[in-house]
Amino acid sequence: MDDNDEDEAEAGPLRRCAVTRERLATERMIRFVVAPSGDVVPDLAARLPGRGIWLSARGDVIETARTRGAFSKAARRPVTVPSDLLSGLRVALARRIGEQLGLARRAGQAVAGFSKAREWLATNEAVLVVQAADGSPEERARFLGAWTGPVVTPLDGATLGGVFGRDHAVHVAVAEGRLAERISTESGRLAGLAETAGVTGSPHVGRTRERANGQTATARHNRTERT
Repeated sequence: MDDNDEDEAEAGPLRRCAVTRERLATERMIRFVVAPSGDVVPDLAARLPGRGIWLSARGDVIETARTRGAFSKAARRPVTVPSDLLSGLRVALARRIGEQLGLARRAGQAVAGFSKAREWLATNEAVLVVQAADGSPEERARFLGAWTGPVVTPLDGATLGGVFGRDHAVHVAVAEGRLAERISTESGRLAGLAETAGVTGSPHVGRTRERANGQTATARHNRTERT
């Protein structure tokens, strides 16, 4: 990191990745800080004190930083990096998405189930569709129909269903608001963490379907929704 990078590290709408040196919007990155103990700590909410170390939200970038000393170089001191950093990030992001969906449900900004969610699409109340990563591709496509809005698939059906008090869910519609924005952002970061050598996804990571937002959905296992 040169002096100019250090001065602009936490200013403005963009951040520079400590590995790729690319400047990206914070929504496409993950911030880390170094604790007084020297441990590298993910700061998913980007609120912890201290100078941040920013990395692109991609699995290959995270692994490169972990194995090639990028954290120590950026911090200008020896640091300790967890060996399970990437898997821990995936779990943490999935948990955050579940929490945000729970908040949306309680606020009346999200509904689950084929009929209820489809009604929100028909009445233009939904701005985001969340589908189970392991849902049936045919069932997911039938639900979407002519929908051209963003679709994300960050969680499996059991996890998604648990948010809505059911055993399993495939389809969720989310209304406009900050929670929808956060769910979309975190889902994008989680999908990005699957981008690593030899990894095309995980049971809890889905890619978005190519729609108006230019993203792509990837099917997992066949399963129909329980109603």
